[in-house]
Amino acid sequence: MSKVVTLQKALKLAAAPLALGILSACGGGGGGGVGIADGGIRGTGSSVGPVSGFGSVFVNGVKFETDGQVVSDDGIEREDQLKEGMILRIDGEWRDDGRGDAESVEYDDTFRGPVSGLDASAVESVTFTIYGQTVVADKQTVLNGATLQSLANGQFVRVSAWRQPDGTYRASFIGVIPADQIPTGEDKVEIEGRIDQDSLDRENRAFTINGQKVTYSDLSFGEGLEEDDLADLLLVEVEGEEQPDGTLVAAELAEGDIRRYRRGSGDDIEFAGPVGEGYNAANRTFRINGLQVTIDNNTEFDDGLVATDLQAGLLIQVEGEFQANGSVLAEEIEARDGNASVEGVIDVNTLNPSDQTFRVGGVMVQVTPLTTITDDETDQRLKLADLNGNYQLEVEGIEKQLSSGLVVLEAIKVERNEEDTTPVTEREFELEGMLTEIQGTVFTVLGVPVQTTIDTDFGDHSRDEIIEAHESDQPVILEVEYNELKPGVYTAESIDWENDD
Repeated sequence: MSKVVTLQKALKLAAAPLALGILSACGGGGGGGVGIADGGIRGTGSSVGPVSGFGSVFVNGVKFETDGQVVSDDGIEREDQLKEGMILRIDGEWRDDGRGDAESVEYDDTFRGPVSGLDASAVESVTFTIYGQTVVADKQTVLNGATLQSLANGQFVRVSAWRQPDGTYRASFIGVIPADQIPTGEDKVEIEGRIDQDSLDRENRAFTINGQKVTYSDLSFGEGLEEDDLADLLLVEVEGEEQPDGTLVAAELAEGDIRRYRRGSGDDIEFAGPVGEGYNAANRTFRINGLQVTIDNNTEFDDGLVATDLQAGLLIQVEGEFQANGSVLAEEIEARDGNASVEGVIDVNTLNPSDQTFRVGGVMVQVTPLTTITDDETDQRLKLADLNGNYQLEVEGIEKQLSSGLVVLEAIKVERNEEDTTPVTEREFELEGMLTEIQGTVFTVLGVPVQTTIDTDFGDHSRDEIIEAHESDQPVILEVEYNELKPGVYTAESIDWENDD
């Protein structure tokens, strides 16, 4: 699978300059809270998105205080059982100070079952199936008990994911369930998908989802669902048990995860997910998670986005208000897909809790309430302070230029790996970002000036081709492998032009 973030890579950096000083520390979770003056209620309604941190629960950049209870039929009853990356629906209210109060917290697995058909041929993602449904995991996916490299066929997993326009699912969270904890009984497995056309067999009470046979009974239907609904090729959730012949016997049928986004008691909603139907300029709408979203002249776009960028598959976050016709009028839209990254040993001397920043290979990384900090080797809930060591980090995020001219990588996900005591002169780094400046033999990418030499490998493109493209104002995305000869002095081992992705 090609990278999901190619559209975002072409966005201009300077469209929405920031001031680094607006961010300040906030206890718990993925990092800082937005340091805005305390305000009144900003929204009362539903917030749907992946958990980015705890204390109590961070969702969509808001720290929601909860009573510790979770509504779920998947064995998760308490807040302390939740994991980063799990997609929640929170009903409550949130304020301009980045805090909120949850009236209810709901979680539901998208899939639960064994991994099969694993395809790890792509560089930055893996694809597998669960009972015929295709799941894609990428570098923004939070994995618990596995990595993108170690995920294996036969592992029993729970998956929290978004349905994509092509019917596949993009995983926000994948957790491996140990063999001695795999659930048993009539609701052991769970899948979601659209009922195949012409597959509904009322006489034998069966249908298929992407070829997977499902049988049901009168007792299978959940609240608000009837057999007639199945004839409409419903996007359906099945909890059941696999039979020896591979058939799934449904203990419960419910509408799929589109129900997360239904209007609640309040008119406001903020949610994250991939665009379904792309932007229609004629009526200024697009669809996401089953909702029609409308923009107007007051809609605020962040991260360099413009309306025409809202094409199928792009992961975004929307804040808006339900209208009388059931659509959502968007007040703010921002990107949730990464367009840049860096890998290497953290410079622990640059760890700044007050600004929620640090550097890796010279790249300034900014942590926000949307940042997820994870370590696949531990269940510990990590904070910025837990990076205080010589850890190898992988950071995925959005490249931004501050009002001061400083370029930062606003982190979506920080993955902490093993500690590394390699001497500075032997450390290797890798970054991917936009080429912003060339001075002689020095290329500046993600704010880091990297010296090129006659030994630098330019892959399939020459140095001159890259320079020509940059001078013609064509956005040039580079993947750079480099080392630090001495503090602050970097030399490129290889440079690949990523625009072909």
